[in-house]
Amino acid sequence: MASAALLVFVVFLVGIAVSIPIGTSMVLGSLAPILLMGKGGSIVQVLNNTFSGANSTPILAVPLFILGGVIMAEGGISRRLFNFFAYFVGRIPGGVPCAVILTCLFYGAISGSGPATTAAVGSMCIPFMVSLGYERKWSAGLIAVAGGLGVIIPPSIPFVLYSLATGVSTGALFLGGIFPGILIGLFMMTYAVFYCKTKGEDRALINAKMDELKGNGFWTLFKESFWALMCPIIVLGGIYAGFVTPTEAAVISVFYALIVSLFIYKSVKFKDLLPMLCSSVKTYGGLAFVLAFATAFGRVLSLTKATSAVTKFITENFHSSWTVLTVLVIIFLLLGMVMDTGPAIIILAPVLLPAVQELGVHDVHFGVILVCCLSIGLATPPFGLDLFVAGNLAEEQPMAVAKKAIPFIVAFLIALFIITYVQWFSTALL
Repeated sequence: MASAALLVFVVFLVGIAVSIPIGTSMVLGSLAPILLMGKGGSIVQVLNNTFSGANSTPILAVPLFILGGVIMAEGGISRRLFNFFAYFVGRIPGGVPCAVILTCLFYGAISGSGPATTAAVGSMCIPFMVSLGYERKWSAGLIAVAGGLGVIIPPSIPFVLYSLATGVSTGALFLGGIFPGILIGLFMMTYAVFYCKTKGEDRALINAKMDELKGNGFWTLFKESFWALMCPIIVLGGIYAGFVTPTEAAVISVFYALIVSLFIYKSVKFKDLLPMLCSSVKTYGGLAFVLAFATAFGRVLSLTKATSAVTKFITENFHSSWTVLTVLVIIFLLLGMVMDTGPAIIILAPVLLPAVQELGVHDVHFGVILVCCLSIGLATPPFGLDLFVAGNLAEEQPMAVAKKAIPFIVAFLIALFIITYVQWFSTALL
């Protein structure tokens, strides 16, 4: 069986190396031991597992959270959130970048997606920051890294995928992501304040903008921001209070986004809904294919005892959770540079989780570490998706944005180091 398990991984990795789509590579890896060695089940089993993987109620949470995020993005929610946070912190040194990071943190609780957070917040904040005298590339680098918080702060699409792949409670994962997301945001804000104090800001221009914002009055600003601020409270509160499941909460997020955008803010019209649906389907389409075949791929790995082999290798060669987590964090960071978050979680989580659990690592803690590592990959070259989104918004080359993003990535990594070795941050709310 060891040779069959090895064949699954070899075919899968070769497929990725020659630029075959990940979903197709999973299919080829699943079929290889069956066709070449007569092991790993049968083609009929692969097909049955594929359909059972797609025919899942929890999986509906993914496209629904995507759709809710798209509607909120088009509804101008990010601008209202930014104005609310800027009202409180805009006047302090580095306050405007801090307001941007806070907006990404809060918007992540609406969209559940890194690229969606980067696009929605960046489209408004990058021009605004440039108008206040901040360097365009630096502003884009800030948005690219801060956008990654969208996959850590709940509700998070990667956490839903991790739950689907491993069976770990989605609600527990959402709780586990709160403190790590806040900690990462705090480290990024610390660097932003340090940068602004050392490099300087156009305080006269910033104060004039803040005076203009404050001139509207707090209650006017609060009324404009109230419905945007309530979205994560309603969605997450419903889950944690036990009123709804994560899938039902995803449905609520869509209807809430529709009601707020269509009838309260009136920033979206009915004619805009069809393009939004099309955009959501395009975003989810490729991932849906991977999710369907993930069940079949995992079943073949189980039948060829690949998961047991990985668990045995790790437990025999690593005797400390700290050691194995260090190695895995390095691997995850490298993978995040070249592999999309969703497929990476679907493939890695079910294979590695049993091994790290043997060494005493909590299943929620491992999920948080995996998602945090891959979220950094969204802002790291050569294929960081957030870099391309922020670069396009700023009309700058992604690599030029990446250079300015490096200090923010370092701040993210320092927070990741603490999160990895202090399990409390992931499990305190459980």
